[in-house]
Amino acid sequence: MAGHNLRPLALLTTDDYMRTPAAPADHRLAYGPGPDQFGDLYLPAEPGPRPVLIALHGGCWRAQYGLAPLGQLCRALAGAGLAVWSVEYRRLGGGGGWPGTFADVAAAADFLRGLAGEHALDLARVVALGHSAGGHLALWLAARHRIAPDSPLWAASPLALRGVVALAGIPDLAEGGRRAICGDACAELVGGPPAAQPDRYRAASPSELLPLGVPQRHIVGADDQIVPADYLRGYVERAAQHDHVRLDVLPAAGHFELVSPTTAAWPTVRAAVLELIVGAPPA
Repeated sequence: MAGHNLRPLALLTTDDYMRTPAAPADHRLAYGPGPDQFGDLYLPAEPGPRPVLIALHGGCWRAQYGLAPLGQLCRALAGAGLAVWSVEYRRLGGGGGWPGTFADVAAAADFLRGLAGEHALDLARVVALGHSAGGHLALWLAARHRIAPDSPLWAASPLALRGVVALAGIPDLAEGGRRAICGDACAELVGGPPAAQPDRYRAASPSELLPLGVPQRHIVGADDQIVPADYLRGYVERAAQHDHVRLDVLPAAGHFELVSPTTAAWPTVRAAVLELIVGAPPA
């Protein structure tokens, strides 16, 4: 991407993010009966078989934040040759939390099996990308095979992922709660603090489900005031004992630069996705 096309360096705000121009998908498809149980499918010009990116928006898992602002990212990655499945899901204040948010994201991922034939999707090359709370959910999708069979979140044959790109993700719910990341949303998501809901944390927090068994790329802004870089460093140090994990801390970037294709952060995000989804995964 030519340097003159990049947005001049400036920290984006939540309002900037919410005002992101819409980028309509090629198809909007329901994976369940509820109003928030749908996904937007962005298709590349290439005929296929198409590698697939599952995109999960953030917003502290809260109902007022939906998938629309992520559309520009999805369209940009479809332009790079990927089929992008941007997932909406029930959120806090709209019927989400435990276990609905997790059930929705799982159902949406597995729904790709029914779309593969018609849309020429290559389900051997599926990567999940998530921003903020969506980064937690993307990592959780990769960890589903590690959930104990006695958990309500367990599934017999979850869709396998090739890797995860977490943009200012929240992989450790207990530590996120202690740091008040997203206020009290980490505890709300699972219905209480770790002492009150230990089994739920074991099934819902990627940090409790290590090793994930797939490569992880974590990207965070050095000036992120919502998900601090040092919070992620602690998780990455633990995860790297088991999995191939990389952390990129981008200078002079905040929380929302990571999901805008017009910022200087974008080439790093794009390269991370393509490395995992097109190139051979690290040994």
